[in-house]
Amino acid sequence: MAGSAPHVMVLPFPAQGHVTPLMELSHRLVDHGFQVTFVCTDPIHKLLLNALQSNADGDNGGGEALDGIRLVSIPDGLADGDDRRDLCKFLDGISRCIPGYVEQLIRETKVRWLVGDANMGLCFEVAKKLGVRVACVFPASAAGLGTLLRLPQLIEDGFFDDKGFPKRRGAFEIAPNMPPMYTSHMPWSIDGAAEGQEVSFRLVSRNTQATSLAEIIVCNSFLDAEAAAFERFPNIVPIGPLSTDQEFRKPVGQFLAEDAGCLKWLDAHPDGSVVYVAFGSFTIFDPRQFRELGEGLELTARPFLWVVRPDFTTGGLSKAWFDEFTHRVAVNGRGIIVSWCPQQQVLAHRAVACFVSHCGWNSTMEGVRNGVPILCWPYFVDQFANRSYICDIWRTGLAVTPGEDGVVTKEEVAVKLGQVIGDEGIAERAGMLRDAARKCLGKGGSSYENLKRFVDLLSE
Repeated sequence: MAGSAPHVMVLPFPAQGHVTPLMELSHRLVDHGFQVTFVCTDPIHKLLLNALQSNADGDNGGGEALDGIRLVSIPDGLADGDDRRDLCKFLDGISRCIPGYVEQLIRETKVRWLVGDANMGLCFEVAKKLGVRVACVFPASAAGLGTLLRLPQLIEDGFFDDKGFPKRRGAFEIAPNMPPMYTSHMPWSIDGAAEGQEVSFRLVSRNTQATSLAEIIVCNSFLDAEAAAFERFPNIVPIGPLSTDQEFRKPVGQFLAEDAGCLKWLDAHPDGSVVYVAFGSFTIFDPRQFRELGEGLELTARPFLWVVRPDFTTGGLSKAWFDEFTHRVAVNGRGIIVSWCPQQQVLAHRAVACFVSHCGWNSTMEGVRNGVPILCWPYFVDQFANRSYICDIWRTGLAVTPGEDGVVTKEEVAVKLGQVIGDEGIAERAGMLRDAARKCLGKGGSSYENLKRFVDLLSE
């Protein structure tokens, strides 16, 4: 590349599942000689720095730079005391405030490109107005973005009204061999009052329309994973599965401190023996479901590593029960419970036999990349479509089935885990998909070439 290193601004949506893939992409850009300014909202910026200081390998001295990536923060439009789990209030704050702050930052940093999360499309217009070119990153599946691009047609066909509310129940298909989408589990589907869902729908619609301002749209997927989706939507370019580096040295933008001690615990176990259980950063279980899962893991008589975030369960869980459970599984060597962990290293570990997952796209791609069979337990939005990929299209896992009361019993947990781990066909297909992912990422592979094309465009 001639002249000084190109300077790009990377803008993720302020949530863990969005920050991680855009941080991974940022590391790739730094590897290719770019200057990267990575923009987060103030609360997310603070979480990133705190986690970096807490992690054993996060030797950043509390600074604002991360392996060549400059970390910058902007307000999110909410007051200090506001509940950021109130999605309606959160989305409203982002919509009103962030474009103005991004405009100001672009003027100050004089970047050439905005590499923006599709879910921050409301900032693309600002960039174009200032003469900054736009590249769009969709951090989930091509099928997910393709469905959003078809939204006007879906409204016309009577699946949704013009405010995003379902007019039909059940699932619909965009094309054969693409996962079915569920009218009640769309990206704008949020709990609470109807006006909250309207706010969410308007924002999703606006962001999706803004993707037309981008010169390229890339996503964290690979050709063999979603062949039908890429054929149906050829303007979506796969560059995944994204990772920071092969040696797990570079931070992926975690919000919580990682307990790396679980890796030593895994080292002490035989190959393919451990059940890894993690439900991402949003999933919440009620106390009864939490207990059923814990007791189901015990029933399997297999060692397990379980990630339990501090806010993973609603109030009401018996502390005495959880303390006794934690002690019991630790004493008999059956299990270890951590509040957060270096997931990519865990899934790459030889001891892991199965991944019990909420099927968030990052987790799905990390499982695929390592050939780990998945027991699917989706929580909301695109996770149900991702479950369909895993269970019906790739056939690299199974799904739990809740009872009539909506609860997945401990017996169901134990039985399904036994089936997933014992199915040689699932293991073989998971291995084949892993090999396909690695081939796409290898020199001359489709993701490798697409990333090269992306880098060349940003270098112009």
